Amino acid sequence: MNSPRSSNTTGLRRLCGLALSGLLLVAAGCSSLPPKTRDMPAAQAGKVNVSGAAGQVSAAAERKALQGLANEGKKDLLIHHLKTLTATGDADLYRGNRTRLLIDGPATFGAMKAAIAQARGRVLLQSYIVEDQGVAADVADLLIARAAQGVTVAMIYDAVGSIATPDAFFKRLVDGGVSVCAFNPINPTKRPGYWGLTHRDHRKLLVVDEEVAFTGGINISRVYGSSSFGRSGKPRAGAALDDGWRDTQIELRGPVVPALARVFEAAWQEQGCKGSLGQNVANKAAGEPGQRVVKVIASDPRDKENRIYSALLAAVDAAQVDVRFTMAYFAPGADFVNALRNAATRGVVVELVLPGRSDSSLALHAGRSYYDELLASGVRIYEMEHALMHAKTAVIDGVFSTVGSSNLDWLSFVANSELNVIVLGDDFGAEMNALFERDRAASRAITLEAWRRRGLSDRAMETLGRLMERFL
Repeated sequence: MNSPRSSNTTGLRRLCGLALSGLLLVAAGCSSLPPKTRDMPAAQAGKVNVSGAAGQVSAAAERKALQGLANEGKKDLLIHHLKTLTATGDADLYRGNRTRLLIDGPATFGAMKAAIAQARGRVLLQSYIVEDQGVAADVADLLIARAAQGVTVAMIYDAVGSIATPDAFFKRLVDGGVSVCAFNPINPTKRPGYWGLTHRDHRKLLVVDEEVAFTGGINISRVYGSSSFGRSGKPRAGAALDDGWRDTQIELRGPVVPALARVFEAAWQEQGCKGSLGQNVANKAAGEPGQRVVKVIASDPRDKENRIYSALLAAVDAAQVDVRFTMAYFAPGADFVNALRNAATRGVVVELVLPGRSDSSLALHAGRSYYDELLASGVRIYEMEHALMHAKTAVIDGVFSTVGSSNLDWLSFVANSELNVIVLGDDFGAEMNALFERDRAASRAITLEAWRRRGLSDRAMETLGRLMERFL
């Protein structure tokens, strides 16, 4: 599965993954990635809608917000990518936000726990994996403590992702006043009418009041107990597979936070979860705390098309300078691979930081099965080996950045509910580029000449991985 595995649960989850793959072969064998969308005629293209703390802003305020983005630099590229966002529909943007990149588990959980501790109205937590040990136990204690103080606390966990977590852990949360809901329970009698084994909730989201939200790739798991980089900023040597995973989360404050809360609320209602979600408590004096312009994309496999896939594919097709992906699981299908190859062929610098080791050998080799054609087209590939790469980020032309839960693989595109945010502008793009360059420096470059000397066993695993890529 596309998820962290601690050492004491790896075998069980792999067994579950094999069983799920078998079911997927039967139930989802006809699933396919959405077709590559052609540009709409100008008359059919969407428009930019900008909202702030008080809702949709006036035309003048909208122009001012977009001009502020242009003033950060790379104006032409920004306009170009805004047009790309509206090529297939409206671009609903939220202005006036403050963002902070959180690198790896210690920084992320420190910020998340601090936010929970200050909650006054409600805490909404959604995660593919919720474990019962380490940092997960600390978070559970904090949630129960806030519930005891009258804060409404609600949690959604995925029934497959958290299959190894004892029921007693969730019962303790419920007994402590936390409303807990399993997404699509494995046992159909647990919540009749809400069973879909092939549809998983891969989102990672924390919303506290209307003030702060967190999303990205980090589960509530002890594999994030240490940072993948030491205090010196250099790669941490000797990291075990079940510790020190490399991942990225984003903290957001401002008008986008209620929009993220609505993502949680929609999942709660659609799943028939029990319990009140309480009332928002907003700091009205805070206003709009920053200058970032953000778009929220929540995907669902029942949608007509996967909006995250379509947005990323369109951005790569539109790229003029550089495309940089840092990706945990890479098996994106022919259209996406061709988009990366075409970008490199037309002179765009295309760089990928991918895992050099993984908790899923087949997923690793499925991605590697594309290396030859990518490298031959000029795509630059780097593998991170000092830590297990689990981030799902991209920065394109320095003005289009995304952080979220969606991998570049079939499960993310056709089977999972996912959540990404797109942050527009050169300032945040510069932060993302700096982070990418640090990851790249800590990774090993893969050259075409060396790659073609790999052994027969690796080639055989790549062939098997390609055959199984829809189910990894």
